[in-house]
This record gives sequence, C-alpha cells and structure tokens, in this order.
Amino acid sequence: MAAHLSVFSDSSDWLAHTLANASSELPESEAVLVDGTRVVRRMLGVLELTPPASRPNPNHEALIISAGIHGNETAPIEVLNGLVNELLEGAWQLACPLLLILGNPSAMVAGERFLEVNMNRLFHGAHSKPEYRDLPEAARARQIETLCRQFSESHPDLALSHYDLHTAIRPSRREKFALYPFVEGRRVPSDQCDFLLEAEVETLLLQHKSGTTFSSFSSSQLGAESFTVELGKVRPFGQNDLTRFHGIRDALRRRFCGAPAPQQPISSSAGLTVFEVVHEILNTGARFEFHVPDDVANFTEYAPGTVIWEDDHTCYRVGAIPESIVFPNRDVPVGQRVGLLIRPRQSVGA
Repeated sequence: MAAHLSVFSDSSDWLAHTLANASSELPESEAVLVDGTRVVRRMLGVLELTPPASRPNPNHEALIISAGIHGNETAPIEVLNGLVNELLEGAWQLACPLLLILGNPSAMVAGERFLEVNMNRLFHGAHSKPEYRDLPEAARARQIETLCRQFSESHPDLALSHYDLHTAIRPSRREKFALYPFVEGRRVPSDQCDFLLEAEVETLLLQHKSGTTFSSFSSSQLGAESFTVELGKVRPFGQNDLTRFHGIRDALRRRFCGAPAPQQPISSSAGLTVFEVVHEILNTGARFEFHVPDDVANFTEYAPGTVIWEDDHTCYRVGAIPESIVFPNRDVPVGQRVGLLIRPRQSVGA
C-alpha cells in the first residue's frame, strides 16, 4: 500500500505509526490512493481524507471522528484504525471529507488516561488558562482545535458532524450512551438520534451548560452536530472484544461510504432513552462530603430523599422523582465537577 509507505513511513498502519512516533513532531505527509482519495497526515495521529471531487457525497456531509483523547480508552482507537485499514486496502470508497483524530498519543503509549492534565477539559479555550497553557496536552488540544477549524472552513456548504469516541473507567448500567453538548436553543435532529440507534447507542444525555470538552468546542465554535459517545469499558490495547463495537464500526463505515441510513424498526424518539441534568455536584472545599461510593456504576438510581452530598451550608437530597448519578469522582480539585445527577426526559425536543 503506497499510502503506508508515504504517510506511515515504515509502520504497518496508522495506529502503529502514531504509537511509534508519539514523542516526535512530524511534518505533514500526503498520499493519493488508486481511486483518487487524498490522504494527508496533518500532524501525528491526525488524518484528513478527501474523496475526488467527481465522486458524489450523497449525505452532503463532512465528518470529524476522534478517539484517544484519553489515552487508555483503546477500543475506539482500534475501531478507527481498522476502518482506515479497510479504506487503504480498497474494501470501500470514501464519499465524504473526513478528519480522523487520535487525541493523546503520549498517553496512549503510557496506557494512561492522561499524563499531566485531562485533555477533555482543555478545549473551548481552556488550554489558554495560565495553569494549563505551558503543558504539552494543552498544546495538543490547541493544535487539534486549529485543524478542526481549518477542516470546517474548507467545507462550508456541508453539514458537519463530530463524534468523540470514549470508553469508561467505571462500570455503567447503560453500557453505551452519548452526551449532547449544550448550545442555547438547539435540539437534537432526528437523523442524529437514528444514527445513535444504528450504532447501538440507546441512551442520550442532554448536557445543561457549555463545557470545555472536545465535543462542546466543536458544537459551540464550529456549529457541528457533536456528541461524546461512551462505548463500554476501558481495556489495554489488544484486550478489547471488538465484536462489542460492531455497531459503531458499521454505522461509521456506512457514513464514510455515503450509504443511506437503514430503516429504523422504531422511531428515534421511542428508541432512545433521553436524560437531562438536574444537578451538577461541585467540590465545595474542605468540608465537602460526597456520599456516593467510589465503585458505584454510572446510571445508578437513588430514591427520593437520599442524601448525595453536603457541606457546612448545603445538604443535597434527591427530590420527589428518583435521580441517577453519572461520572461520580470525588478526587477532583475544589470547584470542579464531582458528578452529575440526571433523570429521564419525556421527549428529545422538549
């Protein structure tokens, strides 16, 4: 494969090249496939793929797909690498412009979530805060933002979607779920709900305020339909059961090829369970007490009246309707999020 020789040097594929060069700064490299598809390695771990202008783009879209923003969340990385290998082997033809991102190569090599700071809290300008701006992960987030802006500006007439793929450290009572970043006045399009169901993601959490995640950046700054997608459990490279990820693999391949969406057996509004945030738990300081066990699973439900947290001034109890916990983590600095309390919403568009 000529693309391997020029874009991936002497490495066997994109992932191998990214891991082998994680501590290197590499110049751009470009190759053109036999079918005319242009492959550009914009920087380490970032590929921009463009089909020939003569090829139809039936879904009239451009896609950003990211994985490895947390370096130990390896299954989505392996899924994307497999799709790139299929394309380079000529198994199918690309129909739409595509930006593929492996977010944190150094953390991927180390097998760690991050090295110095959580990269998924460094977007939407957070990388410029004084406490972060000199860190390598902040520089990487800044570079990724720039490449995403350039990609978006290159395709102003196409609908832009971004799926940031993750796996979770803790267990979850709902294995696969997506988070929809908050943008004032925005509602989830039905075709995006259908795509999530196609990818075997049956739970959607509507976020309640703008944040500093990658998907919050792309939705707020680029106008993309963006989702953070949680797909299962964290495991090291080579230890993932990739049969559990066929849904997202097949759904992405279908989009890459420009094929029509499959007919959903049920409507998206009936198929998705939609949650909304009712309370954000913040670490308020030395007297803060969090009463959720460290090993609790995401989407664990608490009955009305249950005390979730307290300090010298506040005692938060679950209200009249049961509330569930997601992303509980007591080990965060003062002022940062300890978890979210959520409950089901009656309608996606409500």
